[in-house]
Amino acid sequence: MQSSNGRPRKGGGGAESPAEHRERQGQARAEAPGGMTYDDPWYDALASGWGESDGTGAPVPAPVPAQQAGGERGVAAADVYLEVQRSAAFQEVRSRYRRFVVPGVVVFLTWYVGYVVTATTAPGLMARPVAGAVNVAMLAGLGQFLTTFLLAWAYARHARLRRDRAALELRWDTQELTRSVRGGAL
Repeated sequence: MQSSNGRPRKGGGGAESPAEHRERQGQARAEAPGGMTYDDPWYDALASGWGESDGTGAPVPAPVPAQQAGGERGVAAADVYLEVQRSAAFQEVRSRYRRFVVPGVVVFLTWYVGYVVTATTAPGLMARPVAGAVNVAMLAGLGQFLTTFLLAWAYARHARLRRDRAALELRWDTQELTRSVRGGAL
């Protein structure tokens, strides 16, 4: 029998008895790093990436959770992010974003719902010809596409002119602060 990653399991290939399965499952539990145990009967240590070699024959160490690796430094880095979030520069970037997005969403959703409601409640109006075979419904439907592209363009322009530079400076400052908290290593 093969594991989920295509490698043959220890002990050969064929059907296994429930006792062999429990025995191997116990071995997988004992091999899990950090003394972690799993009660999942389908758990396969090799499929999870633990116990695999890095090509040199040495097993690859299991990743250490950030909470254990950082210790006090992780708490200090979290404090940096909270401090930045409370800063006037961050609040300004956020308010610029909201001042554009909230009215844009309201206008676009109103236009979209208005189109749908008009199409269902006033089919005579929507069927009125404008030029040849083109009617009001076709123009309004194409207008939906047009306003979608216009809104995307306006958002990108607004971000480039009003928020990107301030957000990039804020990001740079945040990285510098977290680098100094972690002792210069990233």
